[in-house]
Amino acid sequence: MKDPLPLNPQALDLDEPAGGLSSYPPSDRWDDWTEYDATQWPKKVEKHYSLIPTICFNCEAGCGLLAYVDKKTNRIQKFEGNPTHPGSRGRNCAKGPATINQVTDPERILYPLRRAGKRGEGKWERVTWDEVLDDLGARIRKALQEGRKNEIMYHVGRPGHELIYNQRVLHAWGIDGHNSHTNVCSAGARTGYAFWHGFDRPSPDHANARFILLLSSHLEAGHYFNPHAQRIIDGKMAGAKVCVIDTRLSNTATKADYWLSTWPGSESAVLLAMCNILLQENLFDHEFVRQWVNWEDYLRNEHPTQSQTFEAFLETLKQTYAQYTPEFAAKESGADPRVFVEVAREIARAGSAMSAHVWRNAAAGNLGGWQVARALEFLSVLVGAVGTPGGTSPSASNKYIPTPPMMPPPPNAWNELMWAREYPLAFFEMSFLLPHFLKEGRGKLAMYFSRVYNPVWTNPDGLSWIEALTDESKVERHACLSPTWSETAWYADYVLPMGHASERHDLMSQETHSARWIGFRQPVLRLALEKQGRKFNSTYEAHREVGLGEVWEEDEFWLELSWRVDPDGSLGIRRYFESPYRPGEKLRIEEYYRWIFENSVPGLPQAASAEGLTPLDYMRKYGAFLIENNIYESHKKALKPEELQNSTVDPVTHVVQKNGAPIGVQIEGKSVTGFPTPSRKLEFFSKTLKDWGWPEYSIPGYIKSHVHRDNIDVSKGEMLLLPTFRLPTLIHTRSGNAKWLYEISHKNPIWMHHEDGDRLGVVTSDLVRVQTAIGYFVDKVWVTESIRPGVIACSHHLGRWRLKEDSGGERWSTALVDLKQTEPGKWMMRQLHGIQPFASDDPDSSRIHWEDAGVHQNLTFPVQPDPISGQHCWHQKVTVAKARAEDRYGDVFVDTNQAHEEYRRWLQMTRSAPGPGKLRRPLWMIRVYRPAPEAFYFPGK
Repeated sequence: MKDPLPLNPQALDLDEPAGGLSSYPPSDRWDDWTEYDATQWPKKVEKHYSLIPTICFNCEAGCGLLAYVDKKTNRIQKFEGNPTHPGSRGRNCAKGPATINQVTDPERILYPLRRAGKRGEGKWERVTWDEVLDDLGARIRKALQEGRKNEIMYHVGRPGHELIYNQRVLHAWGIDGHNSHTNVCSAGARTGYAFWHGFDRPSPDHANARFILLLSSHLEAGHYFNPHAQRIIDGKMAGAKVCVIDTRLSNTATKADYWLSTWPGSESAVLLAMCNILLQENLFDHEFVRQWVNWEDYLRNEHPTQSQTFEAFLETLKQTYAQYTPEFAAKESGADPRVFVEVAREIARAGSAMSAHVWRNAAAGNLGGWQVARALEFLSVLVGAVGTPGGTSPSASNKYIPTPPMMPPPPNAWNELMWAREYPLAFFEMSFLLPHFLKEGRGKLAMYFSRVYNPVWTNPDGLSWIEALTDESKVERHACLSPTWSETAWYADYVLPMGHASERHDLMSQETHSARWIGFRQPVLRLALEKQGRKFNSTYEAHREVGLGEVWEEDEFWLELSWRVDPDGSLGIRRYFESPYRPGEKLRIEEYYRWIFENSVPGLPQAASAEGLTPLDYMRKYGAFLIENNIYESHKKALKPEELQNSTVDPVTHVVQKNGAPIGVQIEGKSVTGFPTPSRKLEFFSKTLKDWGWPEYSIPGYIKSHVHRDNIDVSKGEMLLLPTFRLPTLIHTRSGNAKWLYEISHKNPIWMHHEDGDRLGVVTSDLVRVQTAIGYFVDKVWVTESIRPGVIACSHHLGRWRLKEDSGGERWSTALVDLKQTEPGKWMMRQLHGIQPFASDDPDSSRIHWEDAGVHQNLTFPVQPDPISGQHCWHQKVTVAKARAEDRYGDVFVDTNQAHEEYRRWLQMTRSAPGPGKLRRPLWMIRVYRPAPEAFYFPGK
């Protein structure tokens, strides 16, 4: 077969370049990279670029980017992948290059704005940064001086940096003030993993796996999906088989060897059936289970009268899980039991090279969803695929967080507006319940910051958020730190422009594969100007120089604000924001990262020295550093002699303790690190769950979901709504200013099986009304074979809206709506028009050819917190019917009084603290922004 001709035949006349072709510009030419100007073709007009690495901020993966900065104009021409980044390896999805849309967005906010009318009225005035910082600093200082520490809250979605870097700010202030989005995202899976091994995330080694088990659409939209997707394909090309458990026929499912379309919520029954097959057929790793599972604790606590031998444990284990037959799992899930058996045996053949992953999906959708992660990890444990090549490691094995300078001590503070006593085992803050907590009078906020978070749009029950955010007796001052308008920013007192991915400093490290790396996000235009000899005291000065208004970077904002809170140092705050190189003077951002790179990153100073660079200059040049590669079985790491000095070994549990705290465990007479659990082993049996009031769930099991088949009455038009799936081109609330992405994806129809369509008498593009417990929304239908009968699905990424024609929302992505309260607690939203062309400095805004903005379904969802993990259970029991005559596409109706009643109903499921010893929360469990140990106890003896 002849070689195919190139797309452009003129290429045949070109000489082959010396040294052949390369995929990326070599790093030694990044300071002056030359390309021809494509707009001048066929003329060969050279353009010279400075290539500056940074980190993408359009999902949580932290992939590397190279900004092409035009050396003549100091403008960014484009973003491409950074080939030196160990996680992404120079490859990016559509969202990475779309960063250029966000930087050049004609509607971005460039100057600080202050509300000039009532909240939500849409009247704004430009103010100076000094006015903003003085006001906020004075309010925070007054609250601290008056002992109102719990009235200061920083509410962040995806921060784009490791939490420790903001933790040092809030801990310097002496507050427990961090609130997050995690309980509307991943707390369910985190909880399931943490009860096994103490760490809250999995790190699969897909590239070396022989079998890959995914409970997600991971090739297109899962957690860290670009780095993981690359390695899933690497593994598949090397011969690995893939099984996808997903109700929808996702793009990932189409590439799998096995696709199991299960009824949502039945996934743990399916996984436990596979575990049962491994047990009954003796296809598991006996030795790994004997050494590393806390079976002795289980027998001692649950079966004290029977033989305390491993053989007795195995017999009990087999008896316990015998109920999870393939036939039982088939009844629950609706999937083929023969496939369960085949997949289980494939997992056994893969053995320790079975990688697995769940993040949101079933774990975030269902009551008891955390047991899905427990069951999935049980499979990994049975075949010994924990921390092995081709297996799944705990996250901390493959993640590195460098220590920053001047870490303040943790405060003796506990904020029950976030860590409520009803949810002592919740894995992160109960953030989505805040409006209900405020409504009940549990507290108020003197200062509320929102950052990379849009709770009005992202959270369930967003209209309760509007009611809270417009009540100045509940939220006295709200500063929204955002470069763009959002549904939440509209109700703030200040909107403060912070930088996009290429406009600030941050450090990132994610568990993308079996290695540890750090990535360095940089403000590329500031760096480009400094390469030309310019010097700046702050990033916003550089941004002003290149026409980016007064856009700040977040690090410098918190640094400056902390000085305004404590201008004379009398509160003991300012010292944590002083230079480690110039005592008593204000810390500069380059000094902060210089100190980290010089003192906290193993191997970086040596690697930099080998190239004649300082550690800071090395990171500025390459944007990433590989600390350690091929990391496996970290739990087997031997304790050092100095660690063992003055330690003791418990004769019963074999836990190694020092100064009253566990530091490891003895396995076969050797003292090793183990896992950060009470037993220092993998905890099949969780004494924590038993001691804190949940004995029935102390081992991996199956909890019937709130949307179990038994709870759905098809004769009444009831169905299950699956609203959790992502689109690979959008980023929750952050992609509204990316025109390329919205041109690709701008609608979220209802996926419906043809059997349900026939029953309801609807076809593709017909309107249906979807009734939830607190309201309804109206959307179009897409009739498809790609979903189970009885289940409908709708992506949560669409449905953006604004309240004014020319402000309040990105016109690339928002519909103009009328939102009114028809009577107390009853809200009605109607779209006035969809997306339309508009005039701006970007000629593309006049070329908009799409109209659909999607439908905002989340407004109609009540809060449904799992009583153990705290995870919002996203799946909804709904009633679906053909739209009524008065219905219009995009209509939304919500009753917030009923929403509060639903909150109260779910609250009744909880089992409150205190726990043993009057604890608020188990001391051993992860607690983000961890306060002082004494804060974990309720007052009193």
